[in-house]
Amino acid sequence: MSFQQVNGFQDATFVGLKNYRTLFQDGDFYAALWNVARYTFWTLLILIPLPMLVAYVLNQKGIPFKGFFRSVYFVPVLTSSVIAGLIFRYAFSSEKTGVFNQWLSVLHIGPVDWLNSPHTAMFALVIIAVWRWLGTNMIYFLSGLQGISPELYESASMDGANSWQKFWFVTIPMLKPITIYVLTISIMAGFSLFNESYVYWGAQSPNNVGTTLVTLIYKAAFTNGNFGYSCTLGVALFVIVVVVNLIQTRIMGLFRD
Repeated sequence: MSFQQVNGFQDATFVGLKNYRTLFQDGDFYAALWNVARYTFWTLLILIPLPMLVAYVLNQKGIPFKGFFRSVYFVPVLTSSVIAGLIFRYAFSSEKTGVFNQWLSVLHIGPVDWLNSPHTAMFALVIIAVWRWLGTNMIYFLSGLQGISPELYESASMDGANSWQKFWFVTIPMLKPITIYVLTISIMAGFSLFNESYVYWGAQSPNNVGTTLVTLIYKAAFTNGNFGYSCTLGVALFVIVVVVNLIQTRIMGLFRD
């Protein structure tokens, strides 16, 4: 369908590479690609080391209420992304009554129009991602930590390693398979971002501050009725995600003997 002009179920015309030429000339496509690239970068920067650290702490012996804290961190995962998006949209309201603006007022900072500025809009997207997926990634790392033999830590202690050295030279290398997995699914989730963006702005954000690739796919198909171009955007998204993941798995050494 990406090589067709599709106007309905019975109305499709072959147009060759026309949709792809349109894609490379589409400024909205580049804006969306830049948005999801930044979003993916920031979520990877936060949602790999932070859940790993939280999992490491909760895996230590003697930590009270470990089961309770694990449940608390995991609760946001069970919340509907649409419901969570609506709550955060009101929290990021540009009015003085918005939760984040109320916090800023304590510092005598005026109300911020969070969802209409490129920088604060990205902050709003990253915050909801961290809140929602910290618990999931923590569970992944926690499962990996429980598979590490205690004998490795005992050997490290006998060699005089302190807690930081054991974490850096034992824990992190042993968690490499889990880290690669979390990195891979986080990249796919980042580039396929849709729900949170759509709840914040709908199909069209001001100056494309929150436009994503999946938002463009939705808009092309269900707002403009151009299913052929929507499929072209889908093919582009697929190629981008595959290429990025192949690069990162190559760098991380997944295919090495």
